Amino acid sequence: MHMIGKIFSGRYKIVEKIGRGGMANIYKAEDVVLNRTVAVKTLHPQFAQDKDFVARFKREAQAAASLNHPNIVSIYDWGCEDATYFIVMEHLEGWDLKQLIKAQAPLPVDEVIEIANQVCSAVEFAHQRNVIHRDIKSQNIIITPQGQAKVTDFGIARAGAAGMTQTGSVMGTAEYISPEQAQGIEVGKATDIYSLGIVLYEALTGSLPFKGENSLAVAMKQVKEKPLPPTILNLEIPVPLEAIILKALEKNPADRYPSAEAVRKDLLRASKGIPIEATPTLFREDGETKVLPTTEVRGAQKSAPMKKSNGAKWLPWAMLVLMAILLAFGGYWIYRSAATPKTVIPNLEGKTLTEATSILKERELKIESEESFSSTVEEGKIISQDPEAGIKVEKDTMVKVVVSKGEELITIPDVVGLSRDDAIAELVRIGLEIGEIIEEENDEVPAGAIISQAPEADTEVKKGAVINLVASKGENLVQVPDVVGKDADEATSRLKQLDLNVEKKQAYSDTVEEGKVISQNPEAGTEVKTDSTVTITVSKGKELVTVPNVINMTEAEAITALEDLGLEVDIEYSEPIPEGDVSYVLDQNPMANTKVEKGSFIRILVGVAG
Repeated sequence: MHMIGKIFSGRYKIVEKIGRGGMANIYKAEDVVLNRTVAVKTLHPQFAQDKDFVARFKREAQAAASLNHPNIVSIYDWGCEDATYFIVMEHLEGWDLKQLIKAQAPLPVDEVIEIANQVCSAVEFAHQRNVIHRDIKSQNIIITPQGQAKVTDFGIARAGAAGMTQTGSVMGTAEYISPEQAQGIEVGKATDIYSLGIVLYEALTGSLPFKGENSLAVAMKQVKEKPLPPTILNLEIPVPLEAIILKALEKNPADRYPSAEAVRKDLLRASKGIPIEATPTLFREDGETKVLPTTEVRGAQKSAPMKKSNGAKWLPWAMLVLMAILLAFGGYWIYRSAATPKTVIPNLEGKTLTEATSILKERELKIESEESFSSTVEEGKIISQDPEAGIKVEKDTMVKVVVSKGEELITIPDVVGLSRDDAIAELVRIGLEIGEIIEEENDEVPAGAIISQAPEADTEVKKGAVINLVASKGENLVQVPDVVGKDADEATSRLKQLDLNVEKKQAYSDTVEEGKVISQNPEAGTEVKTDSTVTITVSKGKELVTVPNVINMTEAEAITALEDLGLEVDIEYSEPIPEGDVSYVLDQNPMANTKVEKGSFIRILVGVAG
């Protein structure tokens, strides 16, 4: 099917094709109602008849549409038109993470941590709503030019407890699936965390941890093999960050992080040089591992892969040197820890700025605040803090807090008189929702324009408030029915039922029975306003005329007098009329003054006057 120029749901006009996936095409489109660019995903025609693919496609729309988060691609609409299933979503400029990895890998550590933090935020948001993505991979993470990460493609996501399992079925992409997915057993939050670990590994090394001749071979490696430590491929990866990745890639779900939020917090600690939850290890070529402090120096990390060039005989000496370095560094670290006064950051969330200032002052900490709107935190209370509670810091450390300004209030604009579509677009643009739209006839407001709104214009409401509208259907027009040939009373009743006035006229008719409608004005089918007048002409039957007295008139005079009245003349002669004589009417039938219908025959007896 040629898609360019096609319009879905009467509003999404396809502009160009921008991508193709395994089960769907992606198009750039224009939302002609809200005047914005969107993306439209259409299911491949060959899958439209497959109930499983259609169900998966619908599931993506339903799962993602319920997730309103800055790091999740927004779903606006979905449906089926001309046997084509489609999803309308947020249109993003940028690249998927896979493209960035292919072009720039290994990516900078700080950049990867920032992307991972945003993805963790999105995944945690979905998990809190019992939605498991089940297909986290670099292709499904979009990076905008502003550096914002957006998670997309919830095509095999499952919502609800029952939806977290699909026993006996392998769903996902082999290079990114968890061991439990590969075995077709129960999956949960830890499944997405494992896949995220693979994405981190790939972004920092430019390589996937498990490869094979086919998807089945890769899936088996996910179940049985341990990944090659990423620092073997990229010496610039910090030890704590490697530990986070390897913890996420544990084969047993119970050994991974308990939540995406826990991953995010460890990434934050690692970026600040704070001890992490995961246990860093030093990997050696002989397969043995050694636990390292989370603040281990870079030199110790790099020494392991370097021994290959020195030969195995130098290993004992290298290890002795390494241990000496570790002992020296450990002593220095203990000295610094003891010498520098530390304090624990308290939990300030939910407290007022005054309370927080007092608490921090007691611990010799500074405070810096900014304000932000919040729909969940009471005005004047702290929404968030940085550093977070529980972290040990030096005294005089600055703690930044965000204080709630309460829910954002919006002044409702005046949309009365705007077209229905323009009014909706304006209200949605500023963050209001559209409630009930009632249509009413109105002789003064054009069809499609807004007559009234509730609440009224200039009212201050919370963001997301519902606005009800009344739109004009235009003048109340009715179609004049056909009453010709109907009884006059029946015609009058039918017209009055439609709120039309009736004016009656009468006329003789040679063809329409007395009391029936001969004609109407306006004609049947004409649209008129209610309370308009319809004129009907009712038959009086055939017209009657009074037969004149034509006796003693000449034949010619009698014929003229009768025919002028619309009567027919039947002549009978009493005797032959001599040539040159004048003939007169001797008798007539019907008699004079008799009433007869027009067209009736009048018999006259003509003869010569005596």
